[in-house]
Parts: sequence; structure tokens; C-alpha cells
Amino acid sequence: MCMYCKGGNFVESITTHVVKYKNSLIIIENVPCQECDQCGETFYSDSVAKRLEKIVNSVKQVAPKISVIDYRQAA
Repeated sequence: MCMYCKGGNFVESITTHVVKYKNSLIIIENVPCQECDQCGETFYSDSVAKRLEKIVNSVKQVAPKISVIDYRQAA
């Protein structure tokens, strides 16, 4: 059950994760998630959240204005 709308169920899905960092925008596409079938809220597993954190931290080192990364291809 979704903790936001209290009525939806979760389904496997893919989303785009966006992080604003200083004057930069980091966009990570094709991120696996659980999505509420009622309200659309997304949740990440612990392993996905940790990998997202690593990806974002590595991009922050170079921090171009806009970065688009494919989650499935990120090392």
C-alpha cells in the first residue's frame, strides 16, 4: 500500500530521476522503481538508491550544466 495516497498498490516501473545541484541539472534515465498505480508516486529499493547516490556524486565532480545519464549503462 502506498504511504502517500494510502490506496494504491506498487507495480514495477522505470522512471527518470532528476537532481538539481548548484547551477547544474543531473538527469538519470531508465531508473528501476516501484510506482503507485493510483497516485504515481515512485519509490527506489535500497540498492537502486545507493547506486543513484554514487552516480550523482560522480557527476558532481565534473558538474556540467546539464548531464543526462542512462542508469543501465552507468558504472
